[in-house]
Amino acid sequence: MLIDTHCHLDAAEFDADRQQVADHACEAGVQSIVIPAIERANFPIVRDLAGQIAGGAYALGIHPLYVQRADDSDLDVLRDTIKQSLGDPRFVAIGEIGLDFFVPEISSGEPRERQERFYAAQLAMAAEFHLPVLLHVRRSQDILLKYLRRHGRIGGVAHAFNGSAQQAQAFIDQGFALGMGGAMTYERALQIRRHAVEVDLAHLVLETDAPDIPPAWLHPPQRRNRPGELARIAGVLADLRGITAAQVAHATTANAMRVLPRLPAAILADAD
Repeated sequence: MLIDTHCHLDAAEFDADRQQVADHACEAGVQSIVIPAIERANFPIVRDLAGQIAGGAYALGIHPLYVQRADDSDLDVLRDTIKQSLGDPRFVAIGEIGLDFFVPEISSGEPRERQERFYAAQLAMAAEFHLPVLLHVRRSQDILLKYLRRHGRIGGVAHAFNGSAQQAQAFIDQGFALGMGGAMTYERALQIRRHAVEVDLAHLVLETDAPDIPPAWLHPPQRRNRPGELARIAGVLADLRGITAAQVAHATTANAMRVLPRLPAAILADAD
């Protein structure tokens, strides 16, 4: 059993064959796919899609790259939607939220301040409703941690983590697992592969970020990532650690259910 803790299955890249992609993932052993929202417009889309696929789950949030086109009122809509979704077993987290200081246009001045304000507001919602977060981490590790420490251990998944060993431990201390995905499959991704080997397996989860971050074996023009690639990604993690793919599957599934404690109910929803 595998869990894709971060997959944008609602993306336009899947419009032509979304159900086939989901079916392929299931056939490849992926029992659950977590679909994070990125902005107000797709809150109902990720909710509905999660209900249409086996093991579907979803998160609600405003992505840092979409903050600049969001209205302040979107935060109120998000809070209301979270409250309305608490009774839905497929709703598992706040996300995708975080900070992105890689893109120059939004990494300073008012755009950065707006990113931080939206991040802080969404973290406060996570603390209020006792929900974990799916955290976008790109050249922003220390600032993300500064805000996290104001709320205690919110926990969740540090998506596509690529910080230092000290930063990795700081996120783990805050109750996070580190997301391992397609970037780990590249030999040149030295720091990510060090984390894959050196971080205790109890603090790693699997993800694809599909259709983005394609693994090394997807060559142009077929660069669209899919959740079904997760089994082979798990195999890379197993090879790096010198353990079996079954051990990776067992551990990362348990980890995902620990840091996303509503996830077991989402998986069981299909049995009801």
